[in-house]
Amino acid sequence: MSIEKVRTYLSKFGYENKIKIFDVSSATVELAAKALSVDPGRIAKTLSFKVDNHCILIVCAGDVKIDNKKYKSYFATKAKMLCPEEVIEYTGHAIGGVCPFAIDNENVKVYMDISLKKYNTVYPACGSSNSAIELTCDELWNLAQSNGWVDVCN
Repeated sequence: MSIEKVRTYLSKFGYENKIKIFDVSSATVELAAKALSVDPGRIAKTLSFKVDNHCILIVCAGDVKIDNKKYKSYFATKAKMLCPEEVIEYTGHAIGGVCPFAIDNENVKVYMDISLKKYNTVYPACGSSNSAIELTCDELWNLAQSNGWVDVCN
């Protein structure tokens, strides 16, 4: 189960007990914000894209969308999201629980969008559609082994 992989991964850093499990779904930004009683922007959504034959993950604030012009300028290709099967294949997580931790494929690169920086703490999923963890941007950066900050959202 994906959440157990995430728990095991986070245990290497002493964060496994910070995972919040909900009795309700947190599979969308709106549902996660409701479950946590926070502003939707504080939900750190993880979006998965195909660049060449690789996967990249962009973690961004829950209240923003990818800006295709900015994305293309940065990654030199059109934004093409993965289909649900590819998301599982590349990341090991299903849509609704995708997070930048415990990724099955070491070739997946994680980028953090600057939209997250306006919050003291954010809540990424933890591998299931009813989980999250509260982290500062620095903690998220380190735990996700981020490849860099990007500005690809509006």
